[in-house]
Amino acid sequence: MHVVITGANRGIGKEIAARFVERGDEVTGTARDEGGLAPLDVSDPASVTAFAESLGERPVDLLVCNAGVYLDKGESIQTGYAPDLWARTFAVNVTGVFLTVQALLPHLRRAERPKIAILSSVMASDAHASGGSYVYRASKAAVLNLGRNLAVDLRDAHIAVGVYHPGWVRTEMGGGGAAIEPAEAASGLVMQFDALNIAMTGAFLTWDGRVLDF
Repeated sequence: MHVVITGANRGIGKEIAARFVERGDEVTGTARDEGGLAPLDVSDPASVTAFAESLGERPVDLLVCNAGVYLDKGESIQTGYAPDLWARTFAVNVTGVFLTVQALLPHLRRAERPKIAILSSVMASDAHASGGSYVYRASKAAVLNLGRNLAVDLRDAHIAVGVYHPGWVRTEMGGGGAAIEPAEAASGLVMQFDALNIAMTGAFLTWDGRVLDF
């Protein structure tokens, strides 16, 4: 199986890549700053196009849209959340996902049972609104909506789409006080990706398989 993982240079993305490599799958990990991985800035259309072209005619069995940013931690509703935070966040967390999916559709169509896994967050859910982090929450809600609509439009192409909450993970983004280690989250996510099929396309699940409210 050929797996493409965006943002595979650190955190959850790096651990997901490690799980697939350990079991013998072919992994193409990407990173904006490369670091030995395939160069890809999901917010740059030219970079996305170049990456897709670099894959040639190779099928992609699973695309994991993991690359993301959380730029508005600690922002104040009185003085924070500047417009550029919104623009930069949505460029990566939403537009970047769409551009990557769009560019890799020909590669996904070449696979026997293609899948797309989009990492969102429980913070995208209206049922789990606890205030703050407006930019990040809005971007993750948007990419959840994007994923569910992609699931509808790609069903006839037999491309299954799942949207996932990776858990509160001890990464640079999640912080040291988070609940689980990246390796635990990654192992659970890989199990969910394996289980994804066209019958459950559009599902919004946690890393350990629980269904989330929208």
